[in-house]
Amino acid sequence: MIPTIGVLLFLTITPENITKQRQYLLLSIVFFTTYIIPVITLVILKAIGIIKSFQVESIRERKVPLFLMLLIFYFLGWILINIPDFKDLGIMFYGTNFALAIIYVLFFFKIKTSLHVVSMSSALGFFLIYGGVNSILILPIACVILVLTGLVASSRLHLKAHSRTEIYLGFFLGLITQYLSYLLL
Repeated sequence: MIPTIGVLLFLTITPENITKQRQYLLLSIVFFTTYIIPVITLVILKAIGIIKSFQVESIRERKVPLFLMLLIFYFLGWILINIPDFKDLGIMFYGTNFALAIIYVLFFFKIKTSLHVVSMSSALGFFLIYGGVNSILILPIACVILVLTGLVASSRLHLKAHSRTEIYLGFFLGLITQYLSYLLL
């Protein structure tokens, strides 16, 4: 859901003149690929016994869903970076994909990271960069995202879904990979 909200915010603040039809198409594609497909996949994975619950708590259970998200975010980045009005969104999806790839590698070292916090801090990093590059006042959006990130992180800690280290790691991965993807792409 976070990618869809991020795209909606992007469409709200972008200086580009994008037709409503293209906006709806973009939102539909992002919502379907980053929300509907993963939900259906989780239902199937639970039905066939690959995951025990929808919380996907263990590293072993997270591998298949995360691999799917790697493919989806790569696909979205690849499509969007080649559309001039959406190039920045393509970079954002590549940046998030970079964070997901690092998290996948960390699985082999038995290190878990909060994907919720990665998603939020990726959005924060993207909007800070986008606002700076395009001279858009992004402070109100950045503040709201930062507060929401804190709430998400607090809830993950309260639910004992993650440790503080996993939260901090997720936060910094999301931010850093956005900056790196912007610099490299």
